[in-house]
Amino acid sequence: MSATTRPDADTRARGPLAPRPGDADALLARLGRLRERLALLVEHRAADDPTAGDPLRGLYLSDDTARRLLDAPAAPGPATTGLPDLGTREGGDALDRLAERLGLTALDAGLLLIALAPDLDRSFEPLYGYLNDDVSRRRATVGLALDLYGLPAHLPAVRGRFHPSAPLVALGLMTVADPERPFLSRSLEVPDRVAAHLLGDDTLDAALAGHVSPLAAPPERAPHDAEFTRKLTDRLASGPLSAYLREQREGDATACAATALRACGLPALHLVPEAAAAPGTPDAGVREPVAALLREARLRGCAIVVSPLPDDPGPLLRALTTDDVTVLFAGARPYDPQWCERDPLVLDVPRPGATGAVDAWSAALGPDGDDPALDLAATVSAYRLGAERIGRAVHAARKLAAFDGTGLTAAHLRLVARQQSASGLERHARRIRPAVGWDDLVLPAGPLAQLRELALRARHRERVLGDWRLSAGGGRGRGVLGLFAGESGTGKTLSAEVVAAELGLDLYVVQLSSVVDKYVGETEKNLERLFTEADRTDAVLLFDEADAVFGKRSEVKDSHDRYANMESAYLLQRLESFDGIALLTTNLRANIDEAFTRRLDLVIDFPFPDAEQRLALWRTGLAHVPCADGIDPQPVARDFELAGGSIRSAVVTAAYAAAGRGEPVTTADLLTGARREYRKAGRLVPGEGGW
Repeated sequence: MSATTRPDADTRARGPLAPRPGDADALLARLGRLRERLALLVEHRAADDPTAGDPLRGLYLSDDTARRLLDAPAAPGPATTGLPDLGTREGGDALDRLAERLGLTALDAGLLLIALAPDLDRSFEPLYGYLNDDVSRRRATVGLALDLYGLPAHLPAVRGRFHPSAPLVALGLMTVADPERPFLSRSLEVPDRVAAHLLGDDTLDAALAGHVSPLAAPPERAPHDAEFTRKLTDRLASGPLSAYLREQREGDATACAATALRACGLPALHLVPEAAAAPGTPDAGVREPVAALLREARLRGCAIVVSPLPDDPGPLLRALTTDDVTVLFAGARPYDPQWCERDPLVLDVPRPGATGAVDAWSAALGPDGDDPALDLAATVSAYRLGAERIGRAVHAARKLAAFDGTGLTAAHLRLVARQQSASGLERHARRIRPAVGWDDLVLPAGPLAQLRELALRARHRERVLGDWRLSAGGGRGRGVLGLFAGESGTGKTLSAEVVAAELGLDLYVVQLSSVVDKYVGETEKNLERLFTEADRTDAVLLFDEADAVFGKRSEVKDSHDRYANMESAYLLQRLESFDGIALLTTNLRANIDEAFTRRLDLVIDFPFPDAEQRLALWRTGLAHVPCADGIDPQPVARDFELAGGSIRSAVVTAAYAAAGRGEPVTTADLLTGARREYRKAGRLVPGEGGW
């Protein structure tokens, strides 16, 4: 049976960490029979050794001993016939089970016991020193082990049991130390972790602390494809497997692996590689003790799951890819054949559908997920978290609700879901936590309905484009793209914030200064980093003044035109595969290339507000401002044709004027603010007859 075949029912019932009762007693019984062999070897040596009774034997080489060695080299040891058996007499113990699982021979098991004896019983130390003819050599040597078995040291098959490729050494169960010494004088050592396992203690190796832990149990209803998981389960049950599971969302592959491993009764260890290793160095990504990890998996008879992968996963794949341990690597990057000479089985984990994601949230929430007031589907449908992140989000939401002293609400879930989706977008964009709602928008019915449709598309894209298979194909993503066109101050940016608030997402306003670069090709690289990060983040990406980046292509007259067109061509291709939510705003819709417009889901025109809408904007702006009795913004709204942004600025000017007097805002203050905005725009102020 291989190292990662299905454990028996008793092993599954006890779990991978539970010690097996009686293992220590059985091992001590083996040592008793080993002691009988040692007694026979001591008697055999003493029969023709004139210095056998010398109390200083082993500290010096006498003349008689030298002559005896020159005249007749010592025989290897007593014949094996009639020697006490080192195996168990009643049932198998940990050593028998380990030998069966790893394919060790009876000789290998005996050699391991001989090397282990001084670590379990101190009385073996002086005995080994005597038989080694050196009281300072208190561990078994290669020669002593062969003498105990009566095996000649000149046979290649015998010497091969101590070779680095031999099972005991290659599997990390035994070390042949002192390589500078002659072969037969080299000491045999057993790692403490192996000794602990054979005694029934399966505490995780201290060398793995901080990097390795038992793989967490999968969610009850993890959001992954049932058919794919069934195939993976069947393959895992058939024997050891090395596989690379490529995931669409972080955590999906790990959750799928955990479900399949649990279904076939195979425990697993989870390795989180150290991300600080510098790519390109020989040990990049392999700072964790890989040999100790493989030995741990072999001792436990379990699999290894590695996620997330480091920046340079090649050394880690090469070190962990083996024939006798199941190792599952999980990552989002395409598999590169340069990573490993022995290619693992490469599998793409299917993207979960909308129903599966909601089910995962419901399973993590338990009874709370059935609360009608929570409206779970509407609350979480915009998030693309993996199963692990969903569990963490629910745990954090419960702690947040307890802190607030209330029951679990949709606001708690949305807040922690945004925290779990935090990303590196802030390197390229300004983050805005939405604090507005639909009531803050003053728009005609048409644009308002289109904004609600945009939010609807973002919420149900997984169902429509994924579950219902309405994606256009050709590698196209499931992103939602919208263009807001209109004059400055008509509410485009505010509308983007309202859409983000409706979806429970953060808004990231792209900083063009961090994207546009004067050097050829650098702008595209910056945009690629931005889109890649946005693809894996649950957020709304806003390109304000988008015509600076998404402008029309022009006729190529010089090299500048050529490279500008290349930038636009890149953006056209990248938008096709985009999976996130991106909104573009422009004051001049005609400046946007028509090819971009075709790829947009919605184009929303923001008209300049009429008198009625301007009045509503004034009243909305004054909603939280202390106002004097009888204040009436209607004349100001009628006489001053201002957009929403300018009206807000006018209200701010009026509020400062009132605050300076220590009084409420008056109609005169509103008039002052409106005139200020007209003068800023270079327009004639009504009632002044001039500038």
